[in-house]
Amino acid sequence: MTNENTSAAKRSHDPFFRWLFSNTTHARNLLELSAKVNRELSEFLSVVNLDTLIRIPDSYSEVDETGEADIAFRVNVATGAPVLVGILLEHKSGRDVGILEQIDRYVHSVMKLHEENRLFSGFPTMAIIFYNGRENWDPLKLLENGYPKYFHGAVLPFKCTFINMTDIPDSDCLACKDAETGMGIVAMKYAFDKDKLLAVLPQFKSALQKMDGNKASCLLQKISLYLKEYVDQGVLKELSMAFKSIGQKYGFVSAGDVFRQQIADARVEEQQKTEAKANEEKLNTAKKMVRDGVLSVENAVSYFGFTREQILEN
Repeated sequence: MTNENTSAAKRSHDPFFRWLFSNTTHARNLLELSAKVNRELSEFLSVVNLDTLIRIPDSYSEVDETGEADIAFRVNVATGAPVLVGILLEHKSGRDVGILEQIDRYVHSVMKLHEENRLFSGFPTMAIIFYNGRENWDPLKLLENGYPKYFHGAVLPFKCTFINMTDIPDSDCLACKDAETGMGIVAMKYAFDKDKLLAVLPQFKSALQKMDGNKASCLLQKISLYLKEYVDQGVLKELSMAFKSIGQKYGFVSAGDVFRQQIADARVEEQQKTEAKANEEKLNTAKKMVRDGVLSVENAVSYFGFTREQILEN
């Protein structure tokens, strides 16, 4: 594995991917665009109702802070039956031999319902791996290699499919009414191809002009911060010039602004980690007091502010 691939794999999934596709509208559009090039995903979307797509908050995850907490959703089935299905969005920029174990831990941590008289706490989940690395890579094909066709699709204890983001056509991205999703996909799929990046990304200018100013400015700044990990300042400068006609407030941020934003983001991230750790310790205290009989579940819910399910979860 190259050093580049190693660093990409070890990096927690890109903050840009998480920022953009934690939004249910963007996530839905990403799924629908991806389904055009992936039969398994297309079949899956045909049996669920994306109008009911809801994100599962990170606070429900028991996975430790190792960059493994990707984006999880719940959705109803299309028949209207009162049952749920899970959707997990996982992103990688490089090869990662531990990805399937990682997803398995996350599915078993998050995709659960604790209801009285329920026969099984888990519910079926579709995990989708989005990949935008340099090399061809498909962990599912590697996993199934050697198994008879009968076992294909059944080696894992959950549904899983793989999307190479370069397979999503530029035309679909440009035609997407959700310009944030279309532009985000293009930025990611061409992060390692500056020529195509410079050729395609500026084609979103007209869509950006129709977008709310704050949204457009925020999107361009996020893309700039994301691309800084992959391209040099010369490419960012060319992109800045390409969008200059939209106005300075819509332009790409300067190198100095990028650096200052990274420092600010690092501070926010550190604060979030501190708060998450304190919240985890608080929850563990609540669980212990209930186990030891010091508090009833109802009193623990009232005193600590957690849900009954969180307190009773093992």
